[in-house]
This record gives sequence, structure tokens and C-alpha cells, in this order.
Amino acid sequence: MAPRKQDKSGAGKIVPLPSEEQILEFVRNSPGTPGTREIARAFNIRGPERVALKKLLKAMTDKGLLGRRGRRLRAPGTLPPVAVLVVTGRDEDGELTARPEQWDEEAEGAVPAIVVQAPKAAGRRSDLQPPTDGDRILARLNPTVSDIYAYEARMIRRLLVPETRTLGVYRRAGGPGRVIPVDKREREEWDVLPGNDGGARESELVEVQLVRDRGRGLKTARIVGRLGSTADQRNISLIAAHQHGIKLAFNDDTIKQAKELKPFRHDGARHGGGRRDLRQLPLITIDPADARDHDDAVWAQPDDDPANAGGFLVIVAIADVAHYIRPGTALDREARERGNSVYFPDRVVPMLPERISNDLCSLKHGQDRPVLACSMTFNANGTKISHRFERATIRSQASLSYEQAQSAIDGRPDDQTAALLEPVLRPLWQAYTAVDSARRTRGPLELDLPERKLVLDDKGFVERVHVPERLQAHKLIEEFMIQANVSAAETLEEHAMAFPYRAHEAPAAEKVVALGEFLQSLGLSSPKGQVMKPRNFNDLLRKVEGKDFQQIVHDVVLRTQSQAIYSPHNQGHFGLNLRRYAHFTSPIRRYADLLVHHALIDACKLGKDGLSEWDIANMTETAEAISGAERRAMLAERDTSDRLLAAFLADRVRSLFSGRISGVTRAGLFVRLADTGADGFVPVSSIKGDYFIHDETRHALIGAETGETFQLADPVEVRLLEVTPIAGGLRFELVGSGKKGKPAGRKPRRQGPARRARGRRR
Repeated sequence: MAPRKQDKSGAGKIVPLPSEEQILEFVRNSPGTPGTREIARAFNIRGPERVALKKLLKAMTDKGLLGRRGRRLRAPGTLPPVAVLVVTGRDEDGELTARPEQWDEEAEGAVPAIVVQAPKAAGRRSDLQPPTDGDRILARLNPTVSDIYAYEARMIRRLLVPETRTLGVYRRAGGPGRVIPVDKREREEWDVLPGNDGGARESELVEVQLVRDRGRGLKTARIVGRLGSTADQRNISLIAAHQHGIKLAFNDDTIKQAKELKPFRHDGARHGGGRRDLRQLPLITIDPADARDHDDAVWAQPDDDPANAGGFLVIVAIADVAHYIRPGTALDREARERGNSVYFPDRVVPMLPERISNDLCSLKHGQDRPVLACSMTFNANGTKISHRFERATIRSQASLSYEQAQSAIDGRPDDQTAALLEPVLRPLWQAYTAVDSARRTRGPLELDLPERKLVLDDKGFVERVHVPERLQAHKLIEEFMIQANVSAAETLEEHAMAFPYRAHEAPAAEKVVALGEFLQSLGLSSPKGQVMKPRNFNDLLRKVEGKDFQQIVHDVVLRTQSQAIYSPHNQGHFGLNLRRYAHFTSPIRRYADLLVHHALIDACKLGKDGLSEWDIANMTETAEAISGAERRAMLAERDTSDRLLAAFLADRVRSLFSGRISGVTRAGLFVRLADTGADGFVPVSSIKGDYFIHDETRHALIGAETGETFQLADPVEVRLLEVTPIAGGLRFELVGSGKKGKPAGRKPRRQGPARRARGRRR
């Protein structure tokens, strides 16, 4: 598409924004990597229109239609003409291979394979000498027509390799010290030169600084920190915390402020008119049995207003963390930096010091606590017809576990719940029945993704793995929290307040297409030519109910969804099928919720401790920061579970396991074990009998001559060959054959010296 010509009809004339398709076409056809300025110039966007263009480009980036490197934009899944690469080794033909230094697999798909051509003439310039494994290079990239390599790179120059810090295990088996990396993607160990061991002992977890020995070109490690013995399983979560930059200790100023906080006492004269006294209402908390903090309490009763016959009144009371955490204080700054609490199987890394999270703000049974209360009215059909926010004081009448509350409703009350059943629990369930009816009418995404829980013994080892039962009590609390969150977003939007929405956009079009192609390979169909709604996904999930591949289809549908983020702009919540949504109900463990509390205090005139001017001016940056913190926490939690499960399976090498193929790549198969949910890898080189070709559309490896097929969701039996507990790695081999299928065809041929792309021989 040709860019628009300059409009000479007169200054001030408004020029319509280009469509998403026009922008994508321009980016694809640009010789370089354009930025906002180039796009604005190409489409004659000037003045105030540039703001609208920036919003459009950001929306396209959030959808996955555009990728971003700094200020430059490009089509997702592609690389710019010039990029920084990391050399990864050589293929069987001796050709250098590389990967991009920056690549987001979750957002952009599989890492593109790159073959590197050495510079034509080096002379004496060290930066033009042929690169080796691990070198960073600046290279010019050209797409290839190869089935193996996506790009051919010609090196412009070598770049300095900066010193980096990472974690490893120190070994000293009668000789020079060595460090074994904990990252399963690292393939080489590092020497520790004399004097650089930092006093480390055998099998200790250490933090090292990697340094390239310029004389020999080898990486060596200097130990800069000792983190404890790897034999102590309680140190496993420390690995993930260090790797992902999660702070374990609070700053001195933060601890000092937390210690100086005074316990709350109800005072009706405070906070601009006082708090509403709700201490006589039987609000209760319902949490996991092992919960250490309680930040939400609930209450419900039938509405006695004749105009709302059959309706209900519901109160969701949330710990008033803003009462203690004022904007700009050390407590506030560190909470923003942490973003959220991190939950490992063996410990919690809290967002706030425990004096606040487990004491002052925890809604403990029988103790007065300050709350921000959301009072909601629902009609007989479960539709919310009004709500209001106010500061209040409550005194929780009971702290119940989900199992306790459910057992009481199911007719098995214990000594604690027997007295609560009729006056407290029964009205809660009646209100939930109505609200759940409205939820089903709304039609949120109904994914069934059972969450496995690791149960540890007193030494930190995995004792067993189980999937907790999903009770109606869980759903009750979840739905009441959702309704309070919606109420918060509605109130803040009505008052035009700055706040972080919880945004979840519809799946990107290309992901929906890929899902459809995968479903076709299973003999299923998906809607085409229409915008996918949650109900469309729900229809699909009902079709696979009870089938062998039910769970993996749920997993693939989940992968199709966009990632939820925090944003100052309303993008709706696709998964919940809601027009606007915010997080309000967990200010003890999420900074987004604390910001929403401060914003509600401003909007509803509930005190002087609302948002600061700095908070308002930096809402975009804060939303990005806490979204990043959330992603780091999720990765750290997953890495820790992988390592604990690997240790759990370490004494079962050579054992057979049942599982399903959970991922397919050119390099091999990922397999998830049925009993533990542990993930491992089957290298394609270990699959005997044929040359296997990766079919991306079918998510399968297919034999070139036999047609033997291993496809996503297929049940398989595997033998455990190798366990690396400290890295969380499992290596399997397949036992038995794949499905019969049509042969994939001949092996790819070489495509000339400029694009040598021979596949690996089996």
C-alpha cells in the first residue's frame, strides 16, 4: 500500500486515521523498522491526531498485531533488518547458528532459527573475527526460503559480552572448582579460577558473576554470594526469587515505618464524617485452610424492600490497607516496587511487611478492623441494581475454611458452623444462587483448568501432588469478589478517576486462526468469519467434554487468550465478558488494588488519603510495572514447582509414566505427566525409525517416510531418562509408536551455499 499523499487542501483539516490493515501493510513493506514518527509522516498525521495514532498503535501492540523494540514497530513474529544476535553453536553442516538477543516467545511464538555467515574479510580487527558460541553480534538479517532457517545473518561486528550474574551449584570433586548452572537452558559449566570461590562449599547454591577469559575465550565464574546447601529443599524457592529479581527482605525504612504503625481503634469522628459501624453485622471470612491473612469478609440477607421482591443485599468488606499505607511513604514505594505477593509452595514473599498483612490489616475473628465496604443490591435474577462504597469498621464473626463452609451447607456442620448455618451461611448461598444465575446469562469463559497443589513435608520435599476439589464455596467468594470489582470500576469511571483497569482483550486474530487449524486436526470445527466471543469458546469446550483430549483443548484455548494486564485505559475483560473491570478485593497482596482503594477514597470523598498527584501522573508507568511484576511472580512460582517436582521424581529414573503431549517443536516433544503434572522433554533425535518433520498447523511431528505422527494432546507412555533437580529439567524417551498417518514427504534439500538449511539426521 502506498502511503497517503500530503494533504494540501488547507491547514487544520482533519485527516482520518489509517486502518489497522493499512498500518500493518505499511510496516511489512517498509525497508527498515518504522516508528511512530515514520508512520505519522507516511499517513500525514499531524497535531492532535498524533495522540490518537499513538493510542491506535498501542492497542495494536497489546493485541499482538505489532511487535515493539524500543520505539520501533514491526510485524509480530518478525525481526528487523539489523539486530543483536547471540551465537548458539553450529549445525551438522558446520554452519553457525544464532538466536535473537530479545524475543518474547509467549507474545511472538517460537524463536526464529538463524544461520550466520561469517564476515568476508576480518583483517586484524578483533570485532570482525569469526564469532564463537555465546558471542553477541550485530548482524544484518535477510529472510530465507528455507524450511529450517527463517533468516540468514551476515555479521557486521562482534559486540562486547557484558559481565552477568546468575545462579549455579558449586562443585569441587578433587580438582578446580566448577559451577553448574541452575538454568536448564544453559548447556555449559563454568570454571572457578583460584581465589574466586568466595569460600563456597561443595554442593552449595551460589550467585556468580560470569566473566569471559579474553585470552582463552572461555567463560569463568567468580562467586559473589552463597545462598545455602542445595540439599535443603527450602532453598529451592530462593533460586527462582534470585533469578527473577524478587526481593526477599524489606528496606530498613519500610520495616521502621511498619513497626511505628498503631493498631486501629474505631473513632467515628475520623475520616471526614466517620466510619460506618458494621460490627453488629455477622460478616465472616472464607479462605483456604492454610491462609495466613484474611483481606475480605462477606455478608448477605434478603432485601426487605417491597420494590425489590426476591432480591438480596450483599456486603463485601475489604481490609482498608490505605488507612496504613499513605502515598509516597517508604511502605508505599516498596509495595509499588514489589507489585504483588509471590506464593511459593514453601513460603510467601509478601508485598507488605507481615505486621501489616498478617496482623493490622488481617480481618481476624473477633477483632475490630478498618475496611472499605462495598454494599450491593441484587434483584431476584441476580442482576446488580445499585452499589455504594464507604469506610467502615467490622468485627469478623468467624474465620472459616472453604471446606468448613461447604460441609455446613451440605448438611455436615461442625461445632463452629452449626450456629452460623441459618443466620449467616444460608443467606449467603441464596444470594449466590441468584448472582450465579446472572453470571451464566452473562456467559464468561468457562475454562476447566485444575490447579495441582504440591504438599511438602517438614523438610521441604514434595510429599504428594493433588488437585483440590473445586467447591461451590470457592465459586461463591469468587463471584462476590467479581461483583465488587465491577462496582469499583463503575464508580471510578463515573467520577473520571485515574486508576488501573484489569484489562483482558479478545484473542488476536492470528491465534484464533491457529486454534481453528488445530481443531481441524482433531476432527473438530470452530466458528469462522466472525468475532469470537466467550460463548463461542464455551460451545467448543462443551463439544469436547468427556473426550480423551478434553483437557488439552482447554489448555490450547487458554493459550489462545490474550494475557491480562493492568492498564489506565479500559479495554474490557474478555474472559469474564465484562465491559469494565478493576482489582479492588486484595490490597494486602496486589498494589493495583491499593491504588483502586486510594482512587475510591478520592471519588467518594472518604478521606484525605487518596491518590497523590504523582500517582495520577504516573499511572501508565505504574500499570506497566505491576504487570511486569505479576509476570515475574508467575514465572518464579512455576520454576519453583518444576524444581520441586524434578527432585520428587529423581529416584524414579528408568520408570515408565503415562502422559500427554503438551507441546510440539522442531526440536522435540514436551510431555506432561498424568499423575504429577510434571513437564519434560523428548528430543526429536531420540525418536527412532524415521526423519520427523514439524507440522506447525497440526502441532505435530510427522515421519517423512512412515507417516508416524506425534500430535499435541496425544496420550503417550514415556520412560524417564534424566533428572536435573536444580534446573527443574526432565528428559524422557517415548515408549511405543505414534499414530498412523500420511507420510510427510522427503527430507528438505540444501538450498545453496548462501542458505544451507539441511535438517538434522536421525
